[in-house]
Amino acid sequence: MSTSSELEPESELVARAVRELARRTRFPVAFGGLIEQGVVNVTSIVGNRTRSLEGLRVRPERGLGGRAMMELRPRMTNDYGSSQQITHDYDVFVLGEGLSTLLALPIVVDGRPRGVLYAGAWDETPVGGVTTAPAMQVVQSVADELRIRDEVERRLRAAAATTATIAPQQQQEELRESFAELRSIGASVDDADLRARIARVERRLLRLAGEPVPAVTGPIPSVHLSRRETDVLACAALGATNAEIAAQLGLREGTVKAYLGAAMSKLDASTRHAAVAKARRAGLLP
Repeated sequence: MSTSSELEPESELVARAVRELARRTRFPVAFGGLIEQGVVNVTSIVGNRTRSLEGLRVRPERGLGGRAMMELRPRMTNDYGSSQQITHDYDVFVLGEGLSTLLALPIVVDGRPRGVLYAGAWDETPVGGVTTAPAMQVVQSVADELRIRDEVERRLRAAAATTATIAPQQQQEELRESFAELRSIGASVDDADLRARIARVERRLLRLAGEPVPAVTGPIPSVHLSRRETDVLACAALGATNAEIAAQLGLREGTVKAYLGAAMSKLDASTRHAAVAKARRAGLLP
């Protein structure tokens, strides 16, 4: 999958996940990768004693990882070399490293396998919920970010495709809708670094649509809205009601009203429409 230049490479996303998998479980070895042209290319390895795992490419249905991807659930063996439940296409890699216990965790996005992470040990290591729970959390975190990246890419492609074919006023509405959608996605993410990357993509949407970020021309250059105030105001700019905004952002309706009131106060606006207009003049909204 191609990624926006504004986002970190997917290989680094996998590398972070592999390091986190090793840190949060008892397994000394961790490795993994994402599907490229139908095959998982293992791009990150930590804790290995040899170079045997380098160059490992896993096909669906083959080996422990392939089975995990096809079944969309974790698979594990305590004695890899003698396991009768898997094919042994990759013995030269796994046994070359001397691994006995191996846990394969598929990265699943919208019901489709996107890759696999492995955790392994050189001896027969009993594995229980205490170990698998944090491992599943790491895999879910990767899947969540990939899902967000997919949505960002979809929005970018849509913006690029429609820029040359729709009227300027329609372009602006498409831009504002995409901006509000990304604000909604960002509002659901706890990771501060990922929110910052989404914010950079929001700015890229402006450039792709041929609309520079508005300059500050109003009398309120010192206004600073919080992230949530901006989220709420971006949705209000599209005509959403407080109830609709609450549902979209996962907030209580009273909380939405409070954020909107705070934004209106900061912008010295008596209505939400006036607040949106002032926020746009101040460059806080597209």
